[in-house]
Amino acid sequence: MTDAAPQHFILRHRQHLPWLFWPLFLGLSCAANIRVVQLDLARSGLAVAAWEPVVWETSSALLILLLVPLIVQFERRCAGLNLHWATAAAVHSMAAVVFCLLHVLGMVTLRHLAYGLAERSYDFGHWPSELFYEFLKDFRSYWLIIALIYLYRFLILRLQGEARNIAEGEQTATSAPAAERFLVKKLGREFLIRAEQIDWIEAAGNYVSLHLGDTHYLLRDTMSNLDSQLQARGFMRVHRSGILNLERLESLQVDEAGDAKARLHGGAEITVSRRHLAALRARLAAGSS
Repeated sequence: MTDAAPQHFILRHRQHLPWLFWPLFLGLSCAANIRVVQLDLARSGLAVAAWEPVVWETSSALLILLLVPLIVQFERRCAGLNLHWATAAAVHSMAAVVFCLLHVLGMVTLRHLAYGLAERSYDFGHWPSELFYEFLKDFRSYWLIIALIYLYRFLILRLQGEARNIAEGEQTATSAPAAERFLVKKLGREFLIRAEQIDWIEAAGNYVSLHLGDTHYLLRDTMSNLDSQLQARGFMRVHRSGILNLERLESLQVDEAGDAKARLHGGAEITVSRRHLAALRARLAAGSS
């Protein structure tokens, strides 16, 4: 395996790796917590059934696992607003309160169900004091999840590379009109790519992804802004999540239902929405006349 192989593997599976990481991470944490609780109970001499610590910790870990996707989506929306760091911290702190309430209510419900199956009753304890105790733990857990999301995003940006549009009027040796050239920073290196080298552009959360063959570079911009800048350079919006370089188009396939696929040189296939299909055909016809 070459040095680049792990990078290619991570980038190829970057959408799936988090959903493998979270169950593994929370599963290991749950197992460790169960063991700690068992040791604490043994030292204190409290008599509880062997399955009870398993129910306590598993119910907590399961609820966190269910809430992680919501936290990821919420963090993505906050990042898209470009909030000041102090405002973002306040918003996430309030979200941590909501996270705690959902976590506690959910895990208590699961514990009641588990104890009911064992024909036992579950007592959460004095709600105000127990809820405050759980909040102190959940507040840390929420910010740990946010930190891990940021860390993963930083890793992807380092491996994949982040592009920046070299805007017209910048006083650099590589100045160029807007959307003509992009400066890419990747693993400590910087290099330029030209707009005509891009095969297609894809929406990617708070970024757009510039596709050049099998390589992708992230650019912090909007699809609508790039669409307006690149139309004169032979690009066209063909889907709400896709902008196509018409020079890279090899064929257009339309099925009986009216759904279309644009096949590019190199084999990539891009969805063409019905609302953009007629305009794409008209532009291709005008270009060939």
